[in-house]
Amino acid sequence: MSKIKPSKGAPYARIMGVGGYRPTRIVPNEVILETIDSSDEWIRSRSGIATRHWASPEETVAAMSIEASGKAIADAGITPQQIDAVVVSTVSHFKQTPAVATEIADKIGAGKPAAFDISAGCAGFGYGLTLAKGMVVEGSAEHVLVIGVERLSDLTDLEDRATAFLFGDGAGAVVVGPAKEPMIGPTIWGSEGDKSDTIKQTVPWDDYRHGTVEKFPAITQEGQAVFRWAVFEMAKVAQQALDAAGISSEDLDVFIPHQANMRIIDSMVKTLKLPDSVTVARDVETTGNTSAASIPLAMERLLATGQAKSGDTALVIGFGAGLVYAATVVTLP
Repeated sequence: MSKIKPSKGAPYARIMGVGGYRPTRIVPNEVILETIDSSDEWIRSRSGIATRHWASPEETVAAMSIEASGKAIADAGITPQQIDAVVVSTVSHFKQTPAVATEIADKIGAGKPAAFDISAGCAGFGYGLTLAKGMVVEGSAEHVLVIGVERLSDLTDLEDRATAFLFGDGAGAVVVGPAKEPMIGPTIWGSEGDKSDTIKQTVPWDDYRHGTVEKFPAITQEGQAVFRWAVFEMAKVAQQALDAAGISSEDLDVFIPHQANMRIIDSMVKTLKLPDSVTVARDVETTGNTSAASIPLAMERLLATGQAKSGDTALVIGFGAGLVYAATVVTLP
């Protein structure tokens, strides 16, 4: 018989507040066309993207996260001192150590919370949300700050016609805390490492360091392979998340997929046979693909513009490099 006392966590967890930060510089497709042979019409038809935000030198991964976090904490109605853990998902923080989460925790005045970074690409927000839910229910934290943040402009090859127009910068954050009823459903997550070459960094950092290559590492992808995987396989994962939560598409109010590409989003809506009554996030048009930040940024904009409201039931799904994915159903804060 174990002598260890059981944890005393909350029965359930919920998203209490959300916040976002988009860099001040807005970059239209015309800027992208300065370095690739393409057209505004081609970019829009391929991706649905008209503009994206690119960070200034001062808008660092930490700085953007701090801005988004402050809004999320205020929206949750708590103080920074009540944050017990900070989880940051990013692939574009260039310091291997220490984790940027520790800097963010300090700068927002959170005291001495647990703080760590995770790397799960465009599924990173879903991974962080799942970890936060586990902490709250298990009892190791009462309030967890989950941040998705990227400066993908630093990892964009502006001469790559296939990807130069895709990526943007920004940060999105949520506060996860206790709930008396289920408000974050079971997560359907996983990986398909046999497809890892379809989205990847062009070369390892040490190749660049040792002069094996002259060009700075960037993100590259096999567009058609990614498109097929996202549309067909991720629609199945999304349906599994609905089933796990015990609801149907008719019960949904909002669909917030990773903002990778408008064609992928529209195809998933069609494959899932979502009713016209479901509000679909299409933040990619003006924000671009911000990887781990895309879902919380889209969530924040839907709530801020009144396209979604507190208490709505939303399906969220992220998918990307790895290939990794995570989907769950949540009640919006």
